[in-house]
Amino acid sequence: MKPSHSEAPPVPWRINGWTLWRLLRMCLVALIGLSGFLLRAENRSSSLARARWLSRTCERALRALKVRLVVTGTPPEGVMLTPNHMSYLDVLVLAALSPTTFVAKAEVARWPIFGWFATAAGTLFIQREKKSDLVRVGERLAPVLAERVNLAVFLEGTSSDGKGVRTFRPGLLQPIVQLQATAVPVAINYRVPPPREPTLDIAWWGNMPLIPHLVGMLGLPWIEARVHFGEACGPAEERKSLAAALQTAVEDQLAGLSRT
Repeated sequence: MKPSHSEAPPVPWRINGWTLWRLLRMCLVALIGLSGFLLRAENRSSSLARARWLSRTCERALRALKVRLVVTGTPPEGVMLTPNHMSYLDVLVLAALSPTTFVAKAEVARWPIFGWFATAAGTLFIQREKKSDLVRVGERLAPVLAERVNLAVFLEGTSSDGKGVRTFRPGLLQPIVQLQATAVPVAINYRVPPPREPTLDIAWWGNMPLIPHLVGMLGLPWIEARVHFGEACGPAEERKSLAAALQTAVEDQLAGLSRT
């Protein structure tokens, strides 16, 4: 049985030398990113400029965290990406691979530091419980795609331990159907040094507190992020069938990654 959203185990505080060193490096990355955004107006001129700024910042962050990327397939341009969702680290990984605008739940905008960077990067925040907000966000997708920027949407609606894929919610696919655009399934999983486990030390799910989890992740000697870009789906005539096809594709890709 897959664990429910509330069944995550407690997260212990784990602090070591790596933690402090990585924290300092991440602070430097944040300062460089902040100064680059504020001092160079061209970084704020369009969705593409913001996405490129975010991509550069995330590349630096992954180097600071000693994250190695192993990519199968070619990152596309100007499509909707529909990855499985394990962690806040997913955002850094996807953004580092290609200029990407994210669709995120509204509360992310209020997160310390993460929220500011998400807002600066042009993230489209949505109140998922309001159907009318789907229309508002949907109207903002076409200009982003027109600039050849990818749109990343976590259709599971929340993160998981990565052992499976939660049911894809079709609501945010409606604009893609109307625009006759394409969506690309993306599978993400991680490796970490034994005996640590990616389901606990990378995946952030259930009732896990953010700060102890983040501190523990900073203390990992290395992280390997494996990303599989699948075949494009669409244009489609109906969002529910498209969601089912994308979910099946991500499940298959994730199973393949787990075997390697």
